[in-house]
Amino acid sequence: MFSGIVEEKGRVKSIISKGGCLSLTVSSQTISKDAEVGDSVSVNGVCLSATKVANKNLSFDVMEETVRKTNLCKLKVTSYVNLERSLKIGERISGHFVTGHIDCTGKIKAISRRRGDSIIDILLPGGKMVYLTEKGSVAVDGVSLTVGELKRNLMRLYLIPLTRESTTLGTRKTGDEVNIEFDIIGKYAIKTANYGKSEIDENFLKKHGFM
Repeated sequence: MFSGIVEEKGRVKSIISKGGCLSLTVSSQTISKDAEVGDSVSVNGVCLSATKVANKNLSFDVMEETVRKTNLCKLKVTSYVNLERSLKIGERISGHFVTGHIDCTGKIKAISRRRGDSIIDILLPGGKMVYLTEKGSVAVDGVSLTVGELKRNLMRLYLIPLTRESTTLGTRKTGDEVNIEFDIIGKYAIKTANYGKSEIDENFLKKHGFM
């Protein structure tokens, strides 16, 4: 479990393809100091287990499903990634509960500036908007953010300068894919409302203005 408060930006040192899987090594100045093999680390919002820790480098095995469902397959050597260690009981939670299990990827449609803030518009797959609410929480590439506005299948987010500078979101461009994890509380609420159904009912989506 994570909070969505990024601790540092790591840099990809190597990517090795193993069939449909990946072996990923990331350089880390902060997290690597006390990380151990088996520790859970959020890498761009994806919960991965450290398989090796050496010389300020963290290595991870990325399974085929994770490669298919996240943007980790788009990484290149020298790419930067958001890193966060798992929560410790008793610590402050400055963001929200983030599991590290990605629900989908979204595509950045537009990026603009207003005063000191950055505005990012992200397009989401059909039917996914039901998991969002304005002023609710969402994790984007592992960063805990507040949903600003919602329009059909578009989510608008506002980034303060600190978030832009301390995470990879500050270097994202139009057309980039980002990992999205919806608030776990919202997901359970929707599941309860649709109890017994394998998928969210279209009538439910229409009733609440998502179709």
